[in-house]
Amino acid sequence: METDLRIATYIMNSLIDDTWFDREIDRHGTDSLKWDLEPELDPLWVADMDFPAPDCVLEALAARVKHGVFGYTMPPADMNDVLADYMKRCHHVEIDRKWIVHMGGCVPALSTSVMAVCSPENSVMCCTPVYPPIRNAHVHGKCASIEVPHVFRSGRWEFDWDAMELAVQSDTRLFILCNPQNPLGRVWTRDEVLKVADFCERHDLILCSDEIHCDLKLDEHAVHVSAMSLPERYLNRTIMMTAPSKTYNIAGIGYTMVLIPSPELREAFRARADHLQPAMHCFSYLAARAAYADGEPWKVALLKYLRGNLSVLQQFVRQRMPKIKLAPLQATYLAWLDCSELGLVCPQQFLKEQAKLFLNDGAAFGNPQCVRLNLGTQRAHLIEALEKMANAFDSL
Repeated sequence: METDLRIATYIMNSLIDDTWFDREIDRHGTDSLKWDLEPELDPLWVADMDFPAPDCVLEALAARVKHGVFGYTMPPADMNDVLADYMKRCHHVEIDRKWIVHMGGCVPALSTSVMAVCSPENSVMCCTPVYPPIRNAHVHGKCASIEVPHVFRSGRWEFDWDAMELAVQSDTRLFILCNPQNPLGRVWTRDEVLKVADFCERHDLILCSDEIHCDLKLDEHAVHVSAMSLPERYLNRTIMMTAPSKTYNIAGIGYTMVLIPSPELREAFRARADHLQPAMHCFSYLAARAAYADGEPWKVALLKYLRGNLSVLQQFVRQRMPKIKLAPLQATYLAWLDCSELGLVCPQQFLKEQAKLFLNDGAAFGNPQCVRLNLGTQRAHLIEALEKMANAFDSL
């Protein structure tokens, strides 16, 4: 199978080059959250890309549409085998198929994790800045939140281990890890993931690991360490979730794989999930199955293009926006821009008004002096947007 995959990757890469991703597709008027929420602005915000999904996904959906009946559905017979093969092939992890729980998205999976583990008198812990639904997941369990800022040392973002030890409380029950980290772009090392797991064990916390960006490594030397690769003693206190939505640009077709080795924890999670999400849509299963089974060659070509976009951004920041701090981006297509040297009250609002650009406001992630920029777009569009940004900052 690995030989077949290498051959398919070679063939696909010979067919899909940068010009394939450079094709402009007009998304205005498609009820796109990204493009139609504020259509007068140039959008580089929410995490979906401006590229069509892989042909394997489109073909699977087209065949289902042609059938014409969309009743209640269940996973394809080989769905769990496809997911287990993906975890082994891409992340070198052997999973038990019984661990798998199918969900309609990572955000409801985060909320379900909190509700399965916590009571109102408990607290949930995370490190910031981080994806806003992680910061807000505690709300659904009606419990408290503890946030510990990451620290920037030696040219990279790290955990503040001492601050974490001081912040954790006796009533804390859940730690949410974002790996790769959104918006900081860190791929945590094995030593760091093990240290998080040890922290959770010592304080009797459940570890919830959001790994939705695990296939979007831009640093080819970085190695994603899944929570499912932890030593066995940690697995019974671990919930891991990932999805094809970011990698294969199918965020509008909700599917998330949740892996929970502990039977008791898995049962508690399922009991909550049954009351939180509607029945899974047949498109969700089919799109995810196609992406994980046959989308690898497309993903390889995508990563090559995104690395090119990142190189453009890095060079542009160095030459045209030297006051902007851009940390090394190891993974995701979401760049974290620190604008604190510019003296702006709200950089995101400034860029809306002065450059007609729509980026994510860093305040929602935990730092109002930053903005998050989506690299998942045509290179010409990215360069045009960066010119607008530089011109707006020059006006200061």
